[in-house]
Amino acid sequence: MRILCFGDSNTYGFDPRSFSGSRYPAPWPALLAENGWEVENAGMNGRTIPAAACLPPPRSDADLLVVMLGSNDLLQGCSAPETAARMEAFLSRLCPVWRHILLVAPPPMQRGEWVTQARLLSDSAALPALYRDLAQRLGVAFADAGAWGVALCFDGVHFTEDGHRTFARELDLALRSITEAI
Repeated sequence: MRILCFGDSNTYGFDPRSFSGSRYPAPWPALLAENGWEVENAGMNGRTIPAAACLPPPRSDADLLVVMLGSNDLLQGCSAPETAARMEAFLSRLCPVWRHILLVAPPPMQRGEWVTQARLLSDSAALPALYRDLAQRLGVAFADAGAWGVALCFDGVHFTEDGHRTFARELDLALRSITEAI
């Protein structure tokens, strides 16, 4: 099964220890590929949920679209309900194009260099429940990466290398369960 992973810097594999936007040698999409999945990594540093005027990601030849976005929307001032509304508008445009979609709620942020406001902590913790409800309404699969124990870096947002391994392991389990139903 071919999977298109559409996300932000945590999908791209951004290494926050670098100053030049480098990525880890094995971000979670690459680790999924090591487990036998055909993976296209469409992660991009700084990506927010695409606005209504934007087109959905290209259909390519993937069988399943994995979407993990929302952290940058929160960092740019959106509340959790506003972020969920943006995701709903985005996924509503994708559902007619993609037969199989997995919405992944990013792990909640932690205090760190990028996360100094209590609002970011509470909004990122509220996002999974909103995404779960959204996924149920739209009939798409859902996974809560906040339940996976993904380790975050000093900035409070980005995965550590070990966090990428944990995320890949847990997502692999979720994908196996989803693809059995397809």
